[in-house]
Amino acid sequence: MTNKAAKRSTSRGAGHRCTECGWTSIKWAGRCGGCQAWGTVEELGGETLGRTQPAGHVAHPAMPIADVDATQALSIPTGVSEFDRVLGGGLVAGAVVLVAGEPGVGKSTLLLDVAARAATAGRRVLYVSGEESAAQVRLRAERIGALAPNLYLASEGDLGTVLAQVEQLSPDLFVLDSVQTISSAQVDGSAGNVSQVREVAAAVITASKSRGMSTLLVGHVTKDGSIAGPRVLEHLVDVVVQFEGERHSRLRLVRAVKNRYGPTDEVGCFDLGENGIVGLTDPSALFLSSRDLMVPGTAVTVTLEGRRPLVTEVQALLSSTQAPSPRRTTSGLDTSRVAMVLAVLEKHVRIPVQKCDCYVSTVGGVRLSEPAVDLAVALAMAGSVADRPLPRGTVALGEVGLAGELRPTAGVPRRLAEAARLGFSQAVVPAGSVEAADVPRGLVVRQVARLDEAVRGLLGAP
Repeated sequence: MTNKAAKRSTSRGAGHRCTECGWTSIKWAGRCGGCQAWGTVEELGGETLGRTQPAGHVAHPAMPIADVDATQALSIPTGVSEFDRVLGGGLVAGAVVLVAGEPGVGKSTLLLDVAARAATAGRRVLYVSGEESAAQVRLRAERIGALAPNLYLASEGDLGTVLAQVEQLSPDLFVLDSVQTISSAQVDGSAGNVSQVREVAAAVITASKSRGMSTLLVGHVTKDGSIAGPRVLEHLVDVVVQFEGERHSRLRLVRAVKNRYGPTDEVGCFDLGENGIVGLTDPSALFLSSRDLMVPGTAVTVTLEGRRPLVTEVQALLSSTQAPSPRRTTSGLDTSRVAMVLAVLEKHVRIPVQKCDCYVSTVGGVRLSEPAVDLAVALAMAGSVADRPLPRGTVALGEVGLAGELRPTAGVPRRLAEAARLGFSQAVVPAGSVEAADVPRGLVVRQVARLDEAVRGLLGAP
């Protein structure tokens, strides 16, 4: 083999990589083929490939699985019950949690509260902010009552300085806000690009695992809602938590997208106010208007957020119009599913809705995306057209099919139990979706097979 052939067999030619998403290509391109950004593709230098040799000494030899100490993976509660619910009981020593969300949704406020509660419980906590000064964070902590003697605060933007702070303080809990604002002098590029985010995350994860230090990382999201930076960041961390909520609503939902220590179908509910963020153990009150006032165009349903049932209210207003293209406006609901329900009402229930402006909204700013809310949306629309309210204490749940049939949904017994707990007396569900033994005491369940039967039974003739 010639020298040139040997060199080709042991080295990788120079390619090109996008600095935003990490997309690679052999040739240069003005536009990235992954994220479609312009001017972000840069040339890479040649990388020599070597062959990894076995280690001469194994520090921790393999042992039988029954002899492994499982106490090292036990969770320590943070003091915020709703956050602990999402994490699976609390924070594990050495675990790295990535908290992602849009700017202004309340990530920093929640983590500052978690840090203060952990410090009050006797744990040493280090909070490093790369976005705000120490004085700004201190003012927020004073406003939400998060001042604790064991809570240490620093404002840094250099990765080496951040690691030095961790080395000097040796905290039990480390909060970094945020991973996109920290940069390393050893890596080219500005803070937030792919190389910097990967380097910062790898260094912090290594320090966390070697010290047994729980770490909370704040991550921003892009315009399409995905976590900014390389997807490898989500694979490196142990837990990925998504922080959701409308800017003009008080409700905040926290759900685990990935969790190595617990379930991923739990949802935490928080109320964001002037005095900080407070966990809601019973958030259904935010999603219901006055139950003493029964007006046409309203219907109550039970949705499932993870494994948690939430009783929510849907409101609809339909008014006739002479415009050739009636308006279809929704808030908190899927526009395409609302349009489908309108078509089913027109075709199979004979309710004239195609010549009406339609406005459908949820109460409290909650977003409903599952098909189980179709029946409540249809009943609210039908009640608005007929100008008749639904019977008091009624909840409706079920998916509406294109042929006008009602399809069963998952978790009906759990939804009915939540409705009975809140004092509802009647529930309308698809036929065959619940057994008599699963019906809670004090709740009358009406099982119907078609949408027209449900409308006639609750509102009378169309």
